[in-house]
Amino acid sequence: MTTIEQSIDVRVPVRTAYDQWTQFEDFPQFMEGVERIDQVSDTRTHWVTSIAKVRREFDAEITEQRPDERIAWTSVGEPRQAGVVTFQRLAPDTTRVMLQLEFAPQGMVEKAADALHLVERRVKGDLRRFKEFIESRGRETGAWRGEIDQDPTS
Repeated sequence: MTTIEQSIDVRVPVRTAYDQWTQFEDFPQFMEGVERIDQVSDTRTHWVTSIAKVRREFDAEITEQRPDERIAWTSVGEPRQAGVVTFQRLAPDTTRVMLQLEFAPQGMVEKAADALHLVERRVKGDLRRFKEFIESRGRETGAWRGEIDQDPTS
């Protein structure tokens, strides 16, 4: 498994940054290679991605969600990935968004991209585009304020 950690400071309140991140169907507007995300249920999303001509569809399960603090997820089946995004209030109008992602590259193309740190650069670019997206709007496109507690048996 490869682990990537990236963060960015955005000039919006923590609630605004968090609320926007809960709008998974908007991710294609700032995440390169993400064609579509469908919110299947409160805890499940279906992703369609196309990266380096490799098209994938997979489901992800939200394993923990705490408003204005964190969202954690893991893929269901292949490709294997898991992550957490946290939100830290730095000032009333500034939030640090920290993304930690673990994934298992599959096939030669993904393994080469991982070795060249292309995935890490893509994540950094996605966070930069998120910053531009939310700061240019000044407000979130929607919000989901529900809580999901981590399964104590996992």
